[in-house]
Amino acid sequence: MRRVVVALMLCSAVAAPLAAQTPTLRSSIDTTRITVGDRIQMTLAVEHAPGVRVVWPDSLDLAPFEVLAARAEAPAARGETVVSRAVLTLTTFELGELELPSFDVAVEGPDGARTLRTDPFGIEVMSVGLDEGDGIRGIRGPMMIPLSPVFVGVGLLLVLLLLAVAVWAWRRYGGRAGDEAAALALPPRPAHEVALEALDALEQSPMLVEGRVKDFHVALSEIARRYVEARFHVRALEMTTREIRQGLAGSSAPPEFAAGLGPVLDRCDLVKFAKVRPAADAARGLVGDVRDLVRSTIPREEPPEPQPAESEPAEVAP
Repeated sequence: MRRVVVALMLCSAVAAPLAAQTPTLRSSIDTTRITVGDRIQMTLAVEHAPGVRVVWPDSLDLAPFEVLAARAEAPAARGETVVSRAVLTLTTFELGELELPSFDVAVEGPDGARTLRTDPFGIEVMSVGLDEGDGIRGIRGPMMIPLSPVFVGVGLLLVLLLLAVAVWAWRRYGGRAGDEAAALALPPRPAHEVALEALDALEQSPMLVEGRVKDFHVALSEIARRYVEARFHVRALEMTTREIRQGLAGSSAPPEFAAGLGPVLDRCDLVKFAKVRPAADAARGLVGDVRDLVRSTIPREEPPEPQPAESEPAEVAP
């Protein structure tokens, strides 16, 4: 009997840390009643053992709700466990009793991977400016404002005075201001400068860190398309990737540029329409590919043509 008790005590001692190591997911929202277009903050907290990694989803389909922002916090130690937390900002533009659907969160550890699932939540979405009245009110007639002759006369004099001042100012400064504006007008910036500046800004943006992989590739595709329009006069913003290839074939673009741009736009389309989720390094590599394509098509400045030397007048002998 004593051996059995000792064995049970040993099993309990082993089972206790194993249960403590089992990851758990808690999900909560800050409100369950909003008006249409308001924001909801959803908090996710995974409690797990050290050495376990929580893989937050980089794309969520929570229809009828939309994900406006996602932020993952650094894991924080809590005793012998670690808590990984993420915050989602959501909204919706539908009315009625809606359900925020559940979704999966992956947890990877030394013993393998497992999937945790959030709880669904019921959200009541109300219209803005809801009329609390008991019935339909009648339409009121227009309200008349009594005006005295003195008030009307003073108002007309002020209007005439303002018109006279405006005419005088236009005659005195209008022409000069137009000339100065024309003199200060600058030529449009070169297309490669605009594109390279936009690529640098996109590369430094927090989109990939925040998990906005789709937004990152949509912005990259738009930068490339705008460069094609400005540099080679192909209406790329209104075309599909296949139509852009055909348009570049009939433009002044080098064949190498069209051959390199096509795969970049194809990969952006896969992320946008097929919901492919590449790694962050691969996404940043696409920015480098577009940058190389832009630099390869920078117009070269041609040296100025030499001007013919003016012949000196021949001296006339006395």
